[in-house]
Amino acid sequence: MALDASDVKKIAHLARLQIETSKAQDYATDLSNILEFVGQLQAVDTQNIKPMAHPLDATQSLRPDIVTEKNQRAKFQKIAPSTEDGLYLVPKVIE
Repeated sequence: MALDASDVKKIAHLARLQIETSKAQDYATDLSNILEFVGQLQAVDTQNIKPMAHPLDATQSLRPDIVTEKNQRAKFQKIAPSTEDGLYLVPKVIE
């Protein structure tokens, strides 16, 4: 699908983007190349290809989910301006 400068201007208007008129043809060429590449990708037969979670087929190393800090709620709430039932009270900001 080839785009021209008028197509780019319409797209820019819909996206609320301001582009220079002198660069519209350059954008049209770039966007046409992108659309052509997408078309090439869509033409590839991927019927028997198994989806991958990562392009390098790597696994993510995860750390153990272990608590490493002690509970200091009482210490932090002691210096808070206002608390109730273990919760911090804050001024109402929305009516």
